[in-house]
Amino acid sequence: MTHPPAAPEYPEPPRYPQQPPPAPPVRPPARPAPGRPSYPQSPAYPTPPQHPQAAPYAAPASPVSAPPVSAPAPPNVPPLPPMPPLPPGAGDPHDPRHPHHISTDHGRIHLAAQQRRTDATAVGSLLLHLPNFLGSLFVVGLLSLFLGGLGFLVILLWLASGALIFHRPTESALARHVLRLRYPTPQERAKLEPVWREVTARAGVDGRTYELWVEDSDHLNAVAAAGHIVGVTRFAMDRLPNGELAAVMAHELGHHVGGHAWAGLLGYWYALPGRLAWRLLRGVTTVMYKVSRAFSCFGIAFFGMAVMGLAYVTISSLYGLPLLILGVPYALAAVGRRAELRADQHAAALGFASMLAAVLEKMHQEEQQVQAALTLRNGGVPVARSPLAKLLTSHPDYHTRLHHLQPYLAPQGH
Repeated sequence: MTHPPAAPEYPEPPRYPQQPPPAPPVRPPARPAPGRPSYPQSPAYPTPPQHPQAAPYAAPASPVSAPPVSAPAPPNVPPLPPMPPLPPGAGDPHDPRHPHHISTDHGRIHLAAQQRRTDATAVGSLLLHLPNFLGSLFVVGLLSLFLGGLGFLVILLWLASGALIFHRPTESALARHVLRLRYPTPQERAKLEPVWREVTARAGVDGRTYELWVEDSDHLNAVAAAGHIVGVTRFAMDRLPNGELAAVMAHELGHHVGGHAWAGLLGYWYALPGRLAWRLLRGVTTVMYKVSRAFSCFGIAFFGMAVMGLAYVTISSLYGLPLLILGVPYALAAVGRRAELRADQHAAALGFASMLAAVLEKMHQEEQQVQAALTLRNGGVPVARSPLAKLLTSHPDYHTRLHHLQPYLAPQGH
């Protein structure tokens, strides 16, 4: 058996020195996120040397230069006290930061069960108008005698005519032609309605029952007329903060809620025939007096005796009613002043006491300006009202109204 030849032997390869293992690769630094480029840091520079500060420059004194602001006051002249800073928004009445600005963001409104009432002042006004009503009834009865059988119907129609003060078209005619009011424009309505909504919400009254009217006047005033009219002047609407405007409207709402407006108007309406007859009688008397002067002293004496005889017959036949009528205006003025105080209390109870006091202060200043103008026109002599004229005033003076507001202006808890 033949074996294959053996493989030749080769020499071993040479051995080289062993190399160290390769180092791990170095990762490059993280790149900044897109949108945020990184900038190279500026090299630090050496701090500049510090130099000594130069003295401040002093201007040379000049003989005509004004004294510095901090110069002491001359002797014998007391320094002026510092002016207190105004509260924010006090200069602009429509600024929400005004201290008498209120929020009109209304929420849920709770209406009171009793929307109106007739308080003591309204009842007193009706009772005091009773003599005027009887006098007017006497005048209407005399006129009805000329109509024969229809005279009784005339009296009934006159008695029923008092319901017209609650008739909306009649109220509008009264507001437009007698009170000189007008409907507000859309811009004016946008100012009035939020304030009126806040006032009626606090009072629990349905504000839609009443109508808002505007008087084109530059005086601070408002009016509650008939059964459903609340009027404000253009001055009050444009120049008062909404809190003070709300106080004015709350005062007028107090007249409506207390029954003062309709009671006063009803009494005035039923007293109108008697007032017209009185004016006619006074005019006739004036003419008769002028005619009697043409006959010298004899005519005047005869006229006086005739007037005295007529007055005696009238007083005795009407059981002293004319004498009672002469005192009614003073009593009605007193009741009117009481009604104003009641309306002030109504506004103060709704939270408008401080606003109403500010309004009264402005009205007092306006009254003082008018009085100063009258004094200047009178040659510097003050124009004083007579005591009877003061008794016929339908509004209390400023100090009386502010005195009755003090319980609502006092801090709580004292």
